[in-house]
Parts: sequence; structure tokens; C-alpha cells
Amino acid sequence: MVKLNKIYTRTGDDGTTGLVDGSRCPKSSLRIAAIGSVDEANSAIGLAVCAVGSEAATDLTRIQNDLFDCGADLATPAAEDDDFAPGEMVLRIVPAQVEWLERAIDALNDTLDPLTSFILPGGSEAAGRIHLARAITRRAERDVAALAAEDRLNPAALQYMNRLSDYLFTLARAINAGGPGDVLWVPGANR
Repeated sequence: MVKLNKIYTRTGDDGTTGLVDGSRCPKSSLRIAAIGSVDEANSAIGLAVCAVGSEAATDLTRIQNDLFDCGADLATPAAEDDDFAPGEMVLRIVPAQVEWLERAIDALNDTLDPLTSFILPGGSEAAGRIHLARAITRRAERDVAALAAEDRLNPAALQYMNRLSDYLFTLARAINAGGPGDVLWVPGANR
């Protein structure tokens, strides 16, 4: 369990931050950008929780916990021989977390009509908040992918971020299906 006695430590005043393995990393690094983007996605999901029904809120809260796992995973640099298996002192995203998202996407998608057009973010307030969280999640995924291009990362972390944006898209559609419906893109409508 995490115990925080003091919120400020002054250890980051030099522009670095501590990682799980005890090393320090510049706050301007790709690793910290990826961790920050995942945290921003988590915050956007927290805002969406305030506007959705209880079943969706339960699933989104589960995802928020997974995103903390993902942040811890990203904050744990991989050793050369790292197989990305979680351990007593190492928290990693595992394939089962990715598979849960896939099952949730499939279950939501089974209730929806097939897409016949791209959709505009919006519809209901709840769906709009989910779409915003989806767009932020896509940025987080890009930041995690940029880090993976330069450093060894747990492949399940990148897979999780990719599936999460798909889940959020599908959830927004499901929310709109029970209300105002999706807003369809009309190419060239305002020419």
C-alpha cells in the first residue's frame, strides 16, 4: 500500500523525477511525457464517470485502476533480460487486462448497429465526455508508442492503450444508442 506523509519532497526541483527502480529521469523525457499522458487520460475518464450510468461507471473505475498500473509499468524501466512478467515489486500490465477490454468492446458492440458513417464526438453529455477521454487516450497511446520506439517497454502496456481508445469509442456509441444517437459526419456539408 502506498503511504504519502508529505506531498512535496523538493527532489524534483532540479527538473528530474524518481522512477520505480530508484533512478532519476528528466521531467522532459519521453518516459515522463507518456506517464503524464496516461494520467491525463485517467483524469478525463474520471470526469466521464460523473456523467455515465452505474454499470459504465464501474467499468470505467476498473479502467482507472488499470491506468495506474500502466503508469507504474511505464515508470519501471526494463532490464535487458526483463520478460515483463509482474513480480512482487514490479507492477506490469498483463494480457488479461487487455483481454478484459476486448471482451467489453465485443459486448458493447453486439448491442450496436454497424457503423455506416464516421461520427462526430458528442451526442449526449456523457458520450461527449467519453469521446474527449478517447481523444486524450489516443494521445497517450502515441506518447507510449514514441517511448517504445526508443526504449524497451512492456508490449501489453501499448496494447492496453490501443484497446482502451477502442473501448471508449464503443462506449460512447452505446451511450448515444440509448439516447440522442450518434452525430453523423456529413462530408463537405458546409461547402
